[in-house]
Amino acid sequence: MIELQSVPPFFEDKPELLQEILDRYPPYGRRSAVMPLLWEVQRAERHVSEARVVEIAEILDLHPTEVKGVMSFYSTYHGEPVGRWHLQVCSTLPCALAGSDALCDHLVRELGVVPGETDPEGRFSLQKVECLGSCTTAPVVQVNDAFYERVTRSRADALIEALRRDAPPEPWRERGGDAAGPDDAAAEADAAPRDGEGEAR
Repeated sequence: MIELQSVPPFFEDKPELLQEILDRYPPYGRRSAVMPLLWEVQRAERHVSEARVVEIAEILDLHPTEVKGVMSFYSTYHGEPVGRWHLQVCSTLPCALAGSDALCDHLVRELGVVPGETDPEGRFSLQKVECLGSCTTAPVVQVNDAFYERVTRSRADALIEALRRDAPPEPWRERGGDAAGPDDAAAEADAAPRDGEGEAR
């Protein structure tokens, strides 16, 4: 008979955090706290184990299968540990048209893992995901919580090399036009030609 290893409850020593999350919802809607509770566990442990699923279910008076149902719907949550650097390649149509499939194949060769796998050292894992919400800057790769936009093969190589040194670069923001944020708009304004400058000769 196999004896299951018991683990201390995740939220046992975090009563203030737990209460803060639960207080975001009215008593009749407390089950909605399942997603932030899952996220807190995953941020700390890089996955959500069976023990954590049961713990969250007990906190919210849910059945564990209901918690697992939420996990299975979102690619954000992982039932197995992911790598220190978890690379997620957007595979929806805009990114696919911009070359995300070829980019993912390149990452497979460089990292030695296929989507859904983690390397033996636990350093890199790779995953194909649905829309990352940056269609105008495809192809997009998300590393943990950081976005890297318009990722070419050479940029991917530079990114991997930096991650191997545990020195991730600042997120690459490549937005412009209607998709520009406040920082991008200010940069574009600074770069715009002044009156009389940049005219065709």
